[in-house]
Amino acid sequence: MLGLAGAGTSAFAGAWNLPRGQGQAIVKYEDMRADQSFVTGGKIDLAAERVDRAASLLVEYGLSDRLNVQFKGDWQSGRDDYANYEGRGPIEIGTRWQAWRDDSGVVAIYGGYAQAGSGRNAGYAPPGAGDHDWEMRLLAGRSIDGSGVNWAPRRSFVEAQVARRWRDGLPDEVRVDLTAGVHLGETWMVMAQGFGGAVDDDGARWLSVEVTAVRDLGVWSLQGGWRQAVAGRDTPVAGGPVIGIWRRF
Repeated sequence: MLGLAGAGTSAFAGAWNLPRGQGQAIVKYEDMRADQSFVTGGKIDLAAERVDRAASLLVEYGLSDRLNVQFKGDWQSGRDDYANYEGRGPIEIGTRWQAWRDDSGVVAIYGGYAQAGSGRNAGYAPPGAGDHDWEMRLLAGRSIDGSGVNWAPRRSFVEAQVARRWRDGLPDEVRVDLTAGVHLGETWMVMAQGFGGAVDDDGARWLSVEVTAVRDLGVWSLQGGWRQAVAGRDTPVAGGPVIGIWRRF
């Protein structure tokens, strides 16, 4: 899931629901490259550079103040030592219900269904592997008002997401995403994120970190930064730029 939480800003996603009748679309481009792979106890060199590119679309809409509908999809291309590929990635549709919220905190529950495509439906699997998935996700966030503290940013937030993904054609997974964001003035936000996961039955593991800056331009926002794999097993040591465009409607 795209962890782009934004409490207190005009861009929303993650645990904070969009108000009824409001929507948001986020287009992202990622270009990940790796010449090594994580193995138990370290890393090994790949026989050839692995490249994974994806252009993705996330659309959210507020059906009510507590219920949002969400659509995700992407188009992928890439290559490794075994194959070149290009095609549609997984398409997912789901709903997020806001179970609780006060002035600074929020808890939400997401449920979604994904249909696999001809691209990589999992980073550790070959292109085209997998059929369809179901996911349940618990999201919790808290905004922090630092206006009364001289050394603290005026607005910031933290968010955690924990998910269970049941997969047909691939092993089931557990995923954990963490996000911290800091607002720098009225138009800039910096986010640090971590994306981790583990496959059942002692399978693949992964942990990537991402740092991006977001510039608010009214109903538009621009995002740019870098994602890097920092730990794992049976997964590539991949890194590359992340570019996003947000549009609220």
